[in-house]
Amino acid sequence: MGRSSKDKRDIYYRLAKEEGWRARSAFKLLQLDEEFNLFQGVSHAVDLCAAPGSWSQVLSRKLRGEDGKKSDAKIVAVDLQAMAPLPGVIQLQGDITKVSTAQEIIKHFEGQPSDLVVCDGAPDVTGLHDIDEYIQAQLLLAALNITSHVLKRGGTFVAKIFRGKDVTLLFSQLKVFFPLVTCAKPNTTLPVVPEAFVVCQNYDPPEGYIPNMCNPLLDHEYDVDFNQLEGPNRVIVPFLACGDLSAYDSDRTYPLQLGDGKQYVYTPPTQPPINPPYREACSLRKNNLLAREEQPT
Repeated sequence: MGRSSKDKRDIYYRLAKEEGWRARSAFKLLQLDEEFNLFQGVSHAVDLCAAPGSWSQVLSRKLRGEDGKKSDAKIVAVDLQAMAPLPGVIQLQGDITKVSTAQEIIKHFEGQPSDLVVCDGAPDVTGLHDIDEYIQAQLLLAALNITSHVLKRGGTFVAKIFRGKDVTLLFSQLKVFFPLVTCAKPNTTLPVVPEAFVVCQNYDPPEGYIPNMCNPLLDHEYDVDFNQLEGPNRVIVPFLACGDLSAYDSDRTYPLQLGDGKQYVYTPPTQPPINPPYREACSLRKNNLLAREEQPT
């Protein structure tokens, strides 16, 4: 298999490289914006779990222009991993479950709350769907918790979810803080995967709610509203498929020559990973030094 193999199997991976996006996930946020006008009136935005930075790229281009200098909109990107610089984006390498990270975000916003918080974070999947869905839900709640520290009333929160058997409980928990919650699936996501996104609008926390990073979203005062939802409280929210029906099909293999008159030329990834945790394993494999399981004789 050559370098062009994935370009045929994943059209959005190919287009992302050709258009200068760091990852194909950029198209997901662009399609969500087409449906919900996420960036209208936004001057302060936060990207949680941002690496490698494709959603931060979208925020930068949409709010500050191609060169990152069109406006004075402020964008903060947060991730545990290091991320290559982006024009017009302030980067924080930190933990979204720590109050110090929320304080740093507000500091960069000069005390102003954010209009929009987005989170495309996901755990390394195990293949055990129940476990993966649970861990993803906990990551989303951690993102929601820090969002409650930095988002203004009336603001918007967008985050990735895995749709599983308990997703209606997750929707109910989000409805405690947002009167408008929509489950959206961009057509850039593969139809067979449970991945979707919640678009939560008009942030309106319960009266008297005080965010607490020491015990995220588990304040006993709100147990009835938040942690003990069951039965009819498990709500169903609107589901929306995003993206033009005439757009490329993410589930299809395309020829290298797309018929648009342009000659195919392989394009390398826009931004290689910075110090990825698998670098040592790749080096060992390249040099045929990976340990092998001994075969029984």
